[in-house]
This record gives sequence, structure tokens and C-alpha cells, in this order.
Amino acid sequence: MSPTYAGLTIIAALFLLLGTGMPIAFALGLAAFVALFLQSGLDIFYILGDTMFSGIANLAYVAIPMFVLMGAAVASSPAGADLYTSLDRWLNRVPGGLVLSNIGACGIFSGMTGSSPATCAAIGKMGIPEMLRRGYPSSVATGSIAAGGTLGILIPPSVTLIVYGIATETSIGRLFMAGIFPGIMLILMFMVWAIIDCKRKGYEFAARATRFTMRERLAGLPRVLPFLMIIAGTLYVLYGGIATPSEAAGVGAMLTLLVVVIAYRLFRFRPVAGIFGSAMRESVMIMMIMAAAELFAFALSSLFITQTIAAAIGDMEVNRWVLLAVINVFLLVAGMFLPPVAVIVMTAPMLFPIVTQAGFDPYWFAIVLTINMEVGLITPPIGLNLFVINAIAPDVPTREILWGALPYVLVMFLAIVILCVFPQIAVWLPNQMMGVVQ
Repeated sequence: MSPTYAGLTIIAALFLLLGTGMPIAFALGLAAFVALFLQSGLDIFYILGDTMFSGIANLAYVAIPMFVLMGAAVASSPAGADLYTSLDRWLNRVPGGLVLSNIGACGIFSGMTGSSPATCAAIGKMGIPEMLRRGYPSSVATGSIAAGGTLGILIPPSVTLIVYGIATETSIGRLFMAGIFPGIMLILMFMVWAIIDCKRKGYEFAARATRFTMRERLAGLPRVLPFLMIIAGTLYVLYGGIATPSEAAGVGAMLTLLVVVIAYRLFRFRPVAGIFGSAMRESVMIMMIMAAAELFAFALSSLFITQTIAAAIGDMEVNRWVLLAVINVFLLVAGMFLPPVAVIVMTAPMLFPIVTQAGFDPYWFAIVLTINMEVGLITPPIGLNLFVINAIAPDVPTREILWGALPYVLVMFLAIVILCVFPQIAVWLPNQMMGVVQ
């Protein structure tokens, strides 16, 4: 069988398994196992364990469960509610102010978790019921948080950027810095669209009639500021070369956990155990996907599928921007069916040399790739954030969630175009802080 037909067969098998509702890690692993078994027979058992283990046997991956623990400590405690309430008091007079509060809370929470599902779930549990109670249409309430939750994989510390850095052997600290300004830009673009949408449709909400004194607005800051200081401190020691990503993540997780336990008096065993349990479930899920994705990538390579695709893309005698457009379409389609971690593990090593040979900055490309993955999180059929929102608000039809999130997809496309026209948005800060990559 030719590599092209082999590739189509294994991908079709993967989609079939995903369509049965099988967990993504198991679907990836089973599709890869069957392909390798048909190629090599029983010899596959000699390399099966080593291949999967090598996908996660990297000390730098210790940062992932630590950053997830940071997010779980906030999401599983009243800290998230305090953050949300504080933003609401400052923005309630703006048209669509509660939408802006949700998007802003998602942006800040992203800096604590590095995970989109965690961000989406934590803010959605508080934001969606409150928005519906105050008269916001269900599509606006759910779509804005589904989109805001995607910021979790862009704003550092981002699990996705950590995986990209390890897969391509690029600096994780530089990647984090490259994500700061694009992340802020995307938050502002989401907010601008929310204001335009609310004013255009003439929404009048009860939230605007509520007035808060300056004392009430300042009252919530003492509980929010420690977490913002932890984020700033974690990023400072990381960018300043004082600590590795794993060390910074470990210290950040410990400080976040201590602040949560002390500030909210969570001295009993059960709430603390719940925090660790939540972090463990998400971390194991991510690691299982990465291990299975490594096996899937090995299967594609063994069948010469990745080499064939890479050669076909590399041999395209087209302008480099046309080449980038083809890569973007490829990533968008992949992101619609697979989680960001799996897409990056499988495609980054293949696309990295093509992109660099075309003259694109690898750190800038990491941000473009990540925004593509953000789009995949809110587009069917495997839009993870859509399922998270649907679980939080089961009374809201999935169609309404999708329609509410669709305008933000267009905003993200616009963000990619802006980054292509002005790549310095992503690369200026890392070049200033760490020097220009030669």
C-alpha cells in the first residue's frame, strides 16, 4: 500500500474510533497499534512500551502537572469566584460588561492554568448562570466563555507551548514571551467584538443598573492580587533565567496552593484532596494523549506518511505565504478532530523544518499554530470547549453555543492575519529580553 493510501486508511480508522465515543488517547493508540501490527506483526510488542514511554519521558514535562495544579487550586476554591466578582464590579457599566468580565477572567485564569478546558470550566460555572440570570442571550453567554477559554493554551504558562518547545527543541521561555502580546491582543479583540455586538443588537441588561462604590470595587482586590503576583513572579523567574520551566511551575503551584489554603481556610483533608484529584485527572489525560500521540506519530513515520506529506508540502513551488496558508488549513482541519497536544506532538517535528526553511520565525509560527489550535477547540466535531460548556449548561442547545462562538472564530482568523502582517507582535518581546535568534 502506498504511503498516501496508508495515511488515508489510518486517519479514517482514527475518525471511526473517535466517532464511537472512545477516549482520544485510546483511539490514537489503537489506530497506531493496528497499523503497526499489520506492518510488523508481533514484533510491534518489542517497541510498543518504549515508544509510548519515550513520548513522556522528558523532565521538562514535569511543568505540565504543576501548572495544571495551579489552575486546579484556583478552580476548586472560592478564588475563581473572587476573581470573577472583582472584574464584574469594575466592568458592569460598560455595554456587555459581564461578557467583558468573563473574557478578562478567562485571560487572567489562563495565566494560572495553561489549560483551555480548565479555564472554560472554571469561569463557565460562575459566568454562564449569572449572565443568563441578568438577561444575556444564551448564545452570547455560552459562546463568549467557550471562546475566552481558548486563551488557556496561548497565554503563558501554556501547556501547548511547553509541548511545542520540547517537540521542536526550542526555548520554552522564549515561547512564553512570544505568547504574551498576542494573548493580550486577542483578549482586547474579543472584548471589542463583545462591545460592538452588544451595542449593535441594542442589549439592555440589568447589570448596567447596578452601581458599585469605589470601596466595593477595591474590596475584592486583596484576594485577587496575590494570585496575580504569583503569575508575575513565576514568569519573571522563568524569563529571567533564574529557574527552569519545571522549577518555576513547581514553586508557582506550591505558592498558589498555600495562598488558597490559607486565604480560604481550606484546612480539611477533603477540599485539598479534591484539588489534587482534579489536577491528577487532567494531567493523566494530557500525558496519556501525548504518549498515544507519540505512538501514532511513530506509526505515521514508519509507514512513510509524514515524510510523504512533508515532501509534498516542501516541494510546492509557491510563494512562502501560500505555503503558510496551506499549512494553516492543514492545522485547522487537524485541530477540529484532535486536541492541541496531540496535533503538536504529531505535526510540529514535521512542519518545523519546512517553516524555518521558508524563512519564518519558529517562535512566531508557534503562536500562529496555537491560535489555529484555539479555533479547533470551539469548532465541531471534536470542539472540546463546546463539550465543556454543554456539560456546564445542559439546557442550552449545542447549536446556540456554536453560533455564539462563531464570531470569535472569525476574530481569531483576523488575529492570524494581523500576526502575519505584523510578526513583531510575537517576536519583539523575546528578541528584546533574550536577544535575536541567529
